[in-house]
Amino acid sequence: MHLARFPRARFAHLPTPLEGAPRLGEALGTLSLFIKRDDATGLAGGGNKTRKLEFLVGEARARGADTLVTQGAIQSNHVRQTAAAAARMGMACEIILEARTGSEAVDYNGSGNVLLDRLLGAAIRTVPGGSDMNAALEETAQAVRDRGGRPYVIPGGGSNAVGALGYADCARELVVQADAMGLKIDRIVTATGSAGTQAGLVAGLAVIGADIPVLGIGVRAPQAMQEANVFKLAQETCVLLGQEGRVTREMVAANCDYVGAGYGLIDQAVIDALKLAARTEALILDPVYSGKAMKGLIDLCAKGAFKGETVVFLHTGGAQGLFGYQSELEGKLA
Repeated sequence: MHLARFPRARFAHLPTPLEGAPRLGEALGTLSLFIKRDDATGLAGGGNKTRKLEFLVGEARARGADTLVTQGAIQSNHVRQTAAAAARMGMACEIILEARTGSEAVDYNGSGNVLLDRLLGAAIRTVPGGSDMNAALEETAQAVRDRGGRPYVIPGGGSNAVGALGYADCARELVVQADAMGLKIDRIVTATGSAGTQAGLVAGLAVIGADIPVLGIGVRAPQAMQEANVFKLAQETCVLLGQEGRVTREMVAANCDYVGAGYGLIDQAVIDALKLAARTEALILDPVYSGKAMKGLIDLCAKGAFKGETVVFLHTGGAQGLFGYQSELEGKLA
């Protein structure tokens, strides 16, 4: 893939560990389970967006930008990592938080990632749920230009072809680690939302010729829409890599049966997944992404999926957001 062709800012702790999870695997029915620890990328608590931001911030600096502009839900992990990347690189950061879940809880709106956004020095604007976030991004970017700044706009989740390069690189990294361990990976399972993580993995695996299927557990959109978004972005990423046509539609699979009541809304099955991961492997998942992906993995295993397979669960991070859900989790962790 020769990723050195692309501008890149270096701040992630890479490679992230690839660890066995025997106690969790046993709890899921003797599954051979490994965890790719992308919660350990290191930027203000880490998470999957850090890989994307290395390429996005690299491009921003190459274009002479001095301000990062992005958006996300109130407890967005992406926004927190973008604010951290800006602070690390000496850039300003303007963020737009969407009240997507409708929660009015004090902890949800002021603790967790929101508290870290403020600590990192980002300028925050909050808009109602259902707002046109692309229009809000452009409005903020224009305000930066009007006062003499040079904005670089990052889409929600950092999910465009430039950002997805981070997960094309992760695909290469993961295969190198597995080869060094003598580990044959049958499947990768991860949360999928804004599509960049899954699309980058699919594109990267296709380009290097690694025949490893990726199953995305959806956290927001219906299956048809999610798969279409991932496929489109994986194609765009391959074009950027000079490898057009390497991704086929059959390489993209998402299961969106575990969204529950909606994005960012948790249920007992999510809480059970958080508890199981924590109490078997001391893995701290988040309620919005990795927790729902684990909810899906648990249920699919109970239904007999993945029998005889070696599965890698890619942990996208987000534990910082747990503190925004304290009031919802209160009394439910016994």
